[in-house]
Amino acid sequence: MPAPTTPLRLVPAPLLVREQAGDPFVVTARTTVTVTADPAQVALGVLAAEALSRVSGSTVEVRYREVAEPTQPGDVALLVDPTLRAEQYRLDVATDRVEVVAGSPEGLTHGLATLHQVLRPLDGTFAAWPVHVEDEPAYAWRGLSVDVARHFFGADDLRVVVELMAAYKLNVLHLHLSDDQGWRLAIPSRPELTARSGNSAVDGDPGGFFTTEEYEALVAYASARGVRVVPEIDVPGHVNAALHAYGELTPSGEPTDVYTGIEVGFSRLHADLPATEPFLRDVFGDVAAVTPGDYVHIGGDEVLTMEREEYARLVAMAGDAVRAAGKQVVGWQEIATVPIEPGTVVQYWDTRMDPAPLVAAAKAGARLLMSPGSKAYLDMKYDAQTALGLEWAGHIELRDAYEWEPTTLVPGLPEGSVIGVEATVWTETLRSLDDLMTMLLPRLAAVAEVAWTPRERRDWDDFATRVAGHGPYWDAEGLAWYPSPQVDWHVDLA
Repeated sequence: MPAPTTPLRLVPAPLLVREQAGDPFVVTARTTVTVTADPAQVALGVLAAEALSRVSGSTVEVRYREVAEPTQPGDVALLVDPTLRAEQYRLDVATDRVEVVAGSPEGLTHGLATLHQVLRPLDGTFAAWPVHVEDEPAYAWRGLSVDVARHFFGADDLRVVVELMAAYKLNVLHLHLSDDQGWRLAIPSRPELTARSGNSAVDGDPGGFFTTEEYEALVAYASARGVRVVPEIDVPGHVNAALHAYGELTPSGEPTDVYTGIEVGFSRLHADLPATEPFLRDVFGDVAAVTPGDYVHIGGDEVLTMEREEYARLVAMAGDAVRAAGKQVVGWQEIATVPIEPGTVVQYWDTRMDPAPLVAAAKAGARLLMSPGSKAYLDMKYDAQTALGLEWAGHIELRDAYEWEPTTLVPGLPEGSVIGVEATVWTETLRSLDDLMTMLLPRLAAVAEVAWTPRERRDWDDFATRVAGHGPYWDAEGLAWYPSPQVDWHVDLA
């Protein structure tokens, strides 16, 4: 059976791809996903079998095997090798079997994502031609931040986002759960946050919020696909929804009015009010209790009406509440202007600000997460004619989202202080899943490659050729996307 005439179009680009001679591995009713009895592998095997069943139209089953048992013809074998690093994986496709080997179940998810990309349609099913892939990520934190506060996106929409993230080996879903316009997560100790502020949104559009059970189910769904959730409760600014729910957080003791505009910087907490510290302790404690990961995000951005001393006190209060709940602190770059604990993750976003505090914080032990607004804010318009999005950080075409280097954004950072890359999408103008996907695709694939693939392996022309092959996949999944004129999308994948 001849090999395809078109090359593999893998995104993000792996470290090593070696195509080999031979007939393809064809997915049929005899194909079996094999795993050991480890619960994480079993769960992943079920997901892999479901995915292969969907694309092939055949029922692919899961079979248990002993750790030392060799793979058999027809197997798609998932193997954990403790000598590999956690996210490092190898994919070997032969004519009669497939092996995905990784250092952990998380690494196996990446190998399976690559397997999905090498499959091609063949005679009513799908097949993969022989290939050897070796790969691992450049950065441990590869994220997407989704604002569900300006407009609410519920669990069904976010499950679609999680599937897309896993396909491109992103592993952190950062949820912006509170802002001036609405509060999106039920807090047992503070029920009025969602009772009074859960159903408002920009322009008076419908709001919504996650119950504890819905949030926990989403976290579990993401975790099964190698994606961990980092929740953000934004303080001490962006807090009108909190002030509307609890008047004791205002100097007058009166709750504020609902806010449905898109201005920023006008709302704030007050360090000296007796209600403030218990509020922070309760909210962050409850959020941490339903979040199994290591991190909770405290926000800290765009506090425009507060003196530095009070800002520092409030950042410290929030950080103390997070650490008391057993989590590590993440905050936007403004928190680097005040004292923070070593190990704090500082998220860089505003390229207009003085970088000196970031450098000083990194030298004192902070870790940097790179989300530059001019490159990774995927709610920015593609060009002046784009109907959706904003443009305060400029226009971001696909090539803009691809051609940047995380380690050189801020001169003077200590080596190793950059721990990752995160795309961000704010939703002032986005109301539907189609709106969200139109802004994410194809740019999310570009940022994913910046996060995964080492600098020396990234090349725009090569990426443009490879990403062109992903349009048919997005169409098949029913995802809206923007056909950037920088790419020739007319490809034959046969």
